[in-house]
Amino acid sequence: MPQCCINPSILSADFVNLEAELQRISTADAVHVDVMDNHFVPNLTIGLPVVQRIQAVSPIPLDAHLMISDADRWAPGFADAGLASVTFHAEASIAPVKLARELRARGAKAGMALRPATPVEPYLDMLAELDMLLIMTVEPGFGGQAFLDLTLPKIRRAREAIEGSGIGVAIQVDGGITEETIVRAAEAGANIFVAGSAVYGAGDPAAAIGRLREAGSVKLRAGSGE
Repeated sequence: MPQCCINPSILSADFVNLEAELQRISTADAVHVDVMDNHFVPNLTIGLPVVQRIQAVSPIPLDAHLMISDADRWAPGFADAGLASVTFHAEASIAPVKLARELRARGAKAGMALRPATPVEPYLDMLAELDMLLIMTVEPGFGGQAFLDLTLPKIRRAREAIEGSGIGVAIQVDGGITEETIVRAAEAGANIFVAGSAVYGAGDPAAAIGRLREAGSVKLRAGSGE
């Protein structure tokens, strides 16, 4: 059974007090860091120097989601910074297999993200090159959006392909994850969940992480027949 992991997004955190905000989610599995360039997506967040400082003070591993153009050029630098996982967008990479291999060679897990309208089928043959497939459940660029149920069939197709091939690729979903929508996403086959507002918008982020993990784990256990 895949492990249910909760990776809170600091996109919903207080950027003035990031070190304290990281401590508030120390019970999570990883910190989801959204890097946006105001080109690939219509928003601008943080770059590599800030990510390096977050890496230095974070109590848990970093999971970077690069919503940037020219990923082939810029993504390897994030792996060099010592991040646990670096995810690039398929739509922003000219040579995704080469890039995934380069990330792994530099010590990071390699993730590839797909926008909601990007089909998964063209990338199924390269799943063995990845550690994680991120299926966006909202349009990338801004937090606080509503979960898109139209992505559920794509999650199911990806999970079926992974199970059929016997490779150990995780499926991450990002966007609109709540205690309600995590159940549907887990049922479809996702096992890593990015949650921003549902965690940082709660009075007790640690308790919110626990509730999300329990809700996702119940569906994963049910799906495995346990």
